[in-house]
Amino acid sequence: MRQFTAFVKKEFHHIFRDKRTMLILLVMPIVQILLFGFAITTEVKNTQVAVFDPSKDASTQFIKERFQASPYFTIAEELTSPDQINDVFKYGKINLVIVFSENFAENLLQSGEAAVQLISDATDPNQASMLTAYATGILGQCRQELATMGHAPLSIQIVPELKMLYNPQGKGAYNFVPGVMGLILMLICAMMTSIAIVREKETGTMEILLSSPMKPIYIILAKAVPYFTLSIVNLATILLLSVYVLDVPVSGSLSLLILLSLLFIFTALALGLFISTLVDTQMAAMLASGMGLMMPVMLLSGMMFPIESMPTILQWISSIVPARWYIEGVKKIMIQGVEIRFAVRELCILAAMAGGLIVFSLSKFKTRLN
Repeated sequence: MRQFTAFVKKEFHHIFRDKRTMLILLVMPIVQILLFGFAITTEVKNTQVAVFDPSKDASTQFIKERFQASPYFTIAEELTSPDQINDVFKYGKINLVIVFSENFAENLLQSGEAAVQLISDATDPNQASMLTAYATGILGQCRQELATMGHAPLSIQIVPELKMLYNPQGKGAYNFVPGVMGLILMLICAMMTSIAIVREKETGTMEILLSSPMKPIYIILAKAVPYFTLSIVNLATILLLSVYVLDVPVSGSLSLLILLSLLFIFTALALGLFISTLVDTQMAAMLASGMGLMMPVMLLSGMMFPIESMPTILQWISSIVPARWYIEGVKKIMIQGVEIRFAVRELCILAAMAGGLIVFSLSKFKTRLN
């Protein structure tokens, strides 16, 4: 029994001494429950809404106040022209536009009926359906309140006219294909390069690299080039399957989509190289790049759940997930068919991330050289 107790104490000692094991055992469950608890939700909250109100009367003001008071919507912009509607969608800031008919209050009083057009971004058809359903419910409540307060006859009708932009058929592939593209490229590219430097340590060839005349930056880039080439083949395969098998068209510039994808691939490869400088074994590198990246990509990139519905702190964390910006850019280019000026933000963020990761990898590599 004493021997058994001694072995148990020894095992506890090894576990407590290994900080990474302690993080996995105690911190990872906390992180997972918080992420799954707050990020996994099909409920839509705080959706950014734009309003075009040519009437600007008491009835439309009342309806706008009810939308603003709802936990589901936040009126972020008042449009001055219907020509602005497409642009606000392309910039990715707005998910729903409410368009009131002219002389809205006058139409309610005279004919007892007025129209409100609900235009939603259907690149995510499930979210678009929920948004229009919530908005239709609020319009129904407004109709009853306006009639009760005597602002209009009891028989009035506010008729919602629904319009789904970019995906009028409501195909689910339009939403999940960009997300799956981001997930596949991120995991494969990061996993391939995460073992690159670690493999040199385990096989004992790191000394050869250290003694070579090549600078660390060239060694790191040399590790990335073969995987970058192979990832281009993966990208071509994914795009061909998306277009010809899943029937998701490339509505925008193909060259712009390829540029964005190559930049994302380089970012993912740089992330894998950075991981490889932090761990000592190939198994640890695979776990960090596989399991460690899969959950953030699936939960915090907007692939499955709307980011604006998450708590503010998770929205901030999602900003450092490269897949978020790639998926947003792919939706803009592939589904919405935007010009390059609408995708500049995503391109610049991915470029900054790639550069930063290379710098961090080089810094860690230099530290290991000493």
